[in-house]
Amino acid sequence: MNLYLKLSIVAILFFLLILVRAFASDIFYDPFTEYFKNDYLYKEIPKIHIGKFFTHIFFRYLLNTLISIGIIVTLYQKQYLKFSIQFYSITFVILACLLLTIYYLPVFSNFTLFYVRRFLIHPIFILLLIPAFYYQRKNA
Repeated sequence: MNLYLKLSIVAILFFLLILVRAFASDIFYDPFTEYFKNDYLYKEIPKIHIGKFFTHIFFRYLLNTLISIGIIVTLYQKQYLKFSIQFYSITFVILACLLLTIYYLPVFSNFTLFYVRRFLIHPIFILLLIPAFYYQRKNA
């Protein structure tokens, strides 16, 4: 694939990640967005519709994952596709279970809830996988 075409596709996909972030509050149900914008250290955690909340978390994670995998496939062809799908799947299961546990057990702090939720709703893992795959390819 031509370098300019590859870079153009990656730029478009990164722009799609930005659009998901920009319109997330309009598209996805997440009562924690307003909660964490305010003085959340002194407020009680808001009540949520757990089914609706996890459905929207799942679809947002899925959308970010599909775009991120598109970036990985564009940069590295299909060489790391299987690993990426497995990584994103296992990570979602672990983080979703952790988020559910944190929400229902009051022993955890609000910071833990904030960061676990952030890993689920933002495409942070692409920032880890791109350099890791680059390093792996350079040392192979």
